[in-house]
Amino acid sequence: MEPLAERMRPRTLDDYIGQQHLVGEGAVLRRMIDSGRIASFILWGPPGVGKTTLAQIIAHRLETPFYTLSAVTSGVKDVRDVIERAQKGRFFNSASPILFIDEIHRFSKSQQDSLLGAVEKGTVTLIGATTENPSFEVIRPLLSRCQLYVLKPLEKDDLLTLLHRAVAEDTELKKRHIDLHETDALLRYSGGDARKLLNILELIVDAAPDGTVTVTDRIVEERLQQNPLAYDKDGEMHYDIISAFIKSIRGSDPEAALYWMARMIEGGEDPKFIARRVVISAAEDIGLANPNALLLANAAFDAVTKIGWPEGRIPLAEAVVYLARSKKDNSAYKAINEALELVRRTGNLPVPLHLRNAPTKLMKDLGYGAGYQYDPDADDGFSGADYMPQGYPPPDEREPFYEPTGHGYERRIRERMAHWEELRRERRGSRD
Repeated sequence: MEPLAERMRPRTLDDYIGQQHLVGEGAVLRRMIDSGRIASFILWGPPGVGKTTLAQIIAHRLETPFYTLSAVTSGVKDVRDVIERAQKGRFFNSASPILFIDEIHRFSKSQQDSLLGAVEKGTVTLIGATTENPSFEVIRPLLSRCQLYVLKPLEKDDLLTLLHRAVAEDTELKKRHIDLHETDALLRYSGGDARKLLNILELIVDAAPDGTVTVTDRIVEERLQQNPLAYDKDGEMHYDIISAFIKSIRGSDPEAALYWMARMIEGGEDPKFIARRVVISAAEDIGLANPNALLLANAAFDAVTKIGWPEGRIPLAEAVVYLARSKKDNSAYKAINEALELVRRTGNLPVPLHLRNAPTKLMKDLGYGAGYQYDPDADDGFSGADYMPQGYPPPDEREPFYEPTGHGYERRIRERMAHWEELRRERRGSRD
């Protein structure tokens, strides 16, 4: 017998649940389907949101040949065979056969290359399905020949509609009296995945004795006994969550930062990965506004390296809260980027003679080190000498890389630099 998820697969757009931004009345994909002509496109979304179902509905609606390939089991030869069959079976002025490729992100570059000619000429209409970001996983020439449609995780109302429809309409479930007394755990464990939701429901029903099946949160939790969180350490969610984590620290929101860190911990993320990002955040986002932030972040990294999980969460949490509550400044980060840009633009400007070491008599005779001013011996510990390379504009004519803000400790740095600049002008004036 087919699984419940397969038995409940919609056959028409009217039965299709969710993705109203694509298939609702007047939506872009609905209009294309209603016109009877579709262009090649890629469906990007998490598992169980209806990518394969949508492709099958389109093929049925257009009454056109429908070929399916799985990127897991198919090679270049399989792609070429399908394209050849599609070409031979197409009648004049008829709609192009549809080639549906599930998990297209798993196709190699050569496999994707083999699709280009057929897609461009209209030999087949490609519908690709992927759970990974096509920007990274689909070659640019193929992506440029396809529209991209993003499918969203099913919302609570969509999932509840699907649950009640399954209980009311499925031929097997109708044989049982099913009472959906509580649904929170069902929805939580499904994670917006319709297929997973129906699989869980089927598991609960099959495990219950004959007669009435009462679905409660406790029963669902007892039956599953697993972590309901979705987290792909190598996929899109990995990058989305770490991005949210860093932006929460940068945005001075310790609550959000701790939440996203908890998501990573529960998802099985490498603790050193989290700790490294905390160190980067301390340097990039807090910087010299609070130099202690980097010290604390490094201490947390060392602690995590030494003790691991689960205790490593404690020093990491301390560091995250401290960073989120610190004043923010990125002046040093911006300064090094500007310096790098200058180096790339100007090349290898020579080191001035007075800044060069002179370990030999010949080098001294050539003027190496001549005129160097030793700042610790100068008044106020500041000589005011120029340390930029030869050929660089004089101090009065150059734009500085580093401009301290008034945030936290940087206020003191700004005051000190202003004092030094005044001394530099005075001493330059006395020399003139």
